Amino acid sequence: MLKLFSLKQEKKDGEAAGKNAGVNQKRASAAQLRFTKDINDLNLPKTCRIEYPDPDDILNFKLVITPDEGFYKNGRFCFSFKIGPGYPHDAPKVKCETMVYHPNIDLEGNVCLNILREDWKPVLTINSIIYGLQFLLLEPNPDDPLNKEAADVLQNNRRLFEQNVRSSMRGGYVGSQYFERCLQV
Repeated sequence: MLKLFSLKQEKKDGEAAGKNAGVNQKRASAAQLRFTKDINDLNLPKTCRIEYPDPDDILNFKLVITPDEGFYKNGRFCFSFKIGPGYPHDAPKVKCETMVYHPNIDLEGNVCLNILREDWKPVLTINSIIYGLQFLLLEPNPDDPLNKEAADVLQNNRRLFEQNVRSSMRGGYVGSQYFERCLQV
């Protein structure tokens, strides 16, 4: 019993000394701990890379996807991720920063991916989202659109859809909408 008391007193004395010396011991939040685990377990496809605009803020980062097949082959698409304090119970906020002609991404960059909305569960990881975004670029889903016009064209005239995607990626107009170049080759 005496040893337990002395250990508690030593701990208090050590903490007081640390505070007096100006030592700032910041604890990681649950979101930071889980995100760190997700990043350590990350298995990025060769077509993806992560960038940290602010290395001191790991909870806000960018994912760059450069598909090597499909409609969006050789395009460069940048997605911003914001991990909130409720992560992993709340899904990250993901926006597409590259304006793209896509049925599941609107012109403001909102992304229609079920695991970012109603199907999010805390067991899902950043890796799940990355693969979901990559799949959207490989296989656009016209049945759950944010860009209804692009979805209609994909369903009714696949060739025209492909032409519109290529025109938008080269930098140009699709209808009255102008798209910046995102084609890498």
